Amino acid sequence: MQIGPYQLENNLILAPMAGITDRPFRNLCKQYGAGLAVSEMVASNPALRKNKRTLLKADHSGEVGLRSVQILGTNPEQMAEAARINSQRGAHIIDINMGCPAKKVCSVAAGSALMRNEDLVKRILEAVVQAVSIPVTLKIRTGWDSDNRNAVNIAQIAQQSGIAALTIHGRTRACAFKGDAEYDTIKAVKQTVNIPIIANGDINSVEKAQYVLEHTGADAIMIGRGAQGRPWFFQEIQHYLQTGKHASPANLEQIKITLQQHLAELYLFYGTLNGVRIARKHIGWYFSYIGTLPPAIKSKIYQADAPEIQLSLVNSAFDLFDPPMSLQPTNNACKQ
Repeated sequence: MQIGPYQLENNLILAPMAGITDRPFRNLCKQYGAGLAVSEMVASNPALRKNKRTLLKADHSGEVGLRSVQILGTNPEQMAEAARINSQRGAHIIDINMGCPAKKVCSVAAGSALMRNEDLVKRILEAVVQAVSIPVTLKIRTGWDSDNRNAVNIAQIAQQSGIAALTIHGRTRACAFKGDAEYDTIKAVKQTVNIPIIANGDINSVEKAQYVLEHTGADAIMIGRGAQGRPWFFQEIQHYLQTGKHASPANLEQIKITLQQHLAELYLFYGTLNGVRIARKHIGWYFSYIGTLPPAIKSKIYQADAPEIQLSLVNSAFDLFDPPMSLQPTNNACKQ
């Protein structure tokens, strides 16, 4: 898998996820085999550029491997400037968000809402590509809703605009994250354009990873929710793709060590108070692959307000469980 001049170590990519793919989690997923990890979306609005949270999202100090920064906005000039700024800060790749389905994003015509305006899409892509000398990638959905799937059109615009690689989440904006992803649109895009295509959506098992690659013909796959609380998932997929066999599952001690490392990095990155708060959702995801935490213990962990207390409670909680089973995907078809 190659993006511009950059040869990735493999074709497994961590998806950009708001509030999740910060530097600690990106580094952890790369440690466990992700060939690339994309940052949280960074707003292109000039008024937000010096905001502390925005600066943290774009913080790549000490990040290993290639650095990919996702930017969000609707104004071509502001998006171009955001690309330049993040390039100067050390980004190797700029990714453009046209896939986020969140209401607060779509309400200002950003994210996946942009797919309804193909002329604006073209102007944004051309402005960003011309603004920087590093590769620019794009992330989209299959369309706005089931009656307006225009991913093929957007892909053609992207290729003509100089986009280096295109990621497609196999849902429309109307589906949000409900139901099952569909991959036929991704397959159609792959058959239409020559730029690298990255398939995304519902890749939550090694078998699904292989199926999506084979069915769509995509050059790579992007993992989002499947990696939450399971950064070693990339290692498991790589092993399965290479050997056709399942890797030995992470044992309880390995999961405990990984979570301890993750928590330590979160405390260091965000500071003690914010680190503890942000750690709560990650703790929940890790334990979802192990078993159900007793309500009383879960409550104590979530109410902890100091790193040493939270970490001590987490360590004690591991004594309650047997080796984890794999989480199975749900099966709900999106009707929209």
